[in-house]
Amino acid sequence: MLELQNISYLVDDDNKEILRDINLAFDEKFVAITGPNGSGKSTLAKIIAGILKPTSGKILLDGEDITDLSITERANTGISYAFQQPVKFKGLKVKDLMSVASGKTLDIKGICDILSEVGLCARDYINRELNGSLSGGELKRIEIAMIKARATKLSVFDEPEAGIDLWSFSMLIQQFEKIHVFEDLHEKTDGTILIISHQERILEIADRIIVINDGLVEKSGKGEDVIPELLYKSSMCQKLSRD
Repeated sequence: MLELQNISYLVDDDNKEILRDINLAFDEKFVAITGPNGSGKSTLAKIIAGILKPTSGKILLDGEDITDLSITERANTGISYAFQQPVKFKGLKVKDLMSVASGKTLDIKGICDILSEVGLCARDYINRELNGSLSGGELKRIEIAMIKARATKLSVFDEPEAGIDLWSFSMLIQQFEKIHVFEDLHEKTDGTILIISHQERILEIADRIIVINDGLVEKSGKGEDVIPELLYKSSMCQKLSRD
């Protein structure tokens, strides 16, 4: 279980507090974090992954204090992080990335099975390089496949819908719904999947939704309690902008 105790994050340049006294515990199967742009969601995800260090507070994973651990050390404890824009590795092939992610040499069948689970035809991708020839949607699926190969305690997806076209997003959602990528990932790891997202279709699969606004936890609860309020606020904002 991941616990955030009194997490705050201050930007030194302008003395702006991005996160303020965040207290959360994640032990559900799926947790979604949402909120307005600039509310601190991605900052929180990066703090959990170890990319950023909180100004104050503690981070515990299964009771162990990991606040001062580096991103590499966090990864070794069992935390995976998927960037909004997947990293490209020129010269590295998809099959090599899968083996690196898993920490062992995977056979071709094992790699093909993982790629197939995220909707990629293994024959077309296994020997592809992770470079600019791959679309945003393809890179997103490969990144999800990499995290599945790692089988970690906590998998953080920072806006998996970002940077891809509508068709690719629809295809990703189909994979989440039909192949149950996240459900399958949880079954293999017995861990938590944490998703940063604005998308209603992604929020609907979460066991709990946490709303971050202006650096604070505004609301936390089940989808049926949170989503209607989010939709109402969104419709009111649209109405005010039209008026």
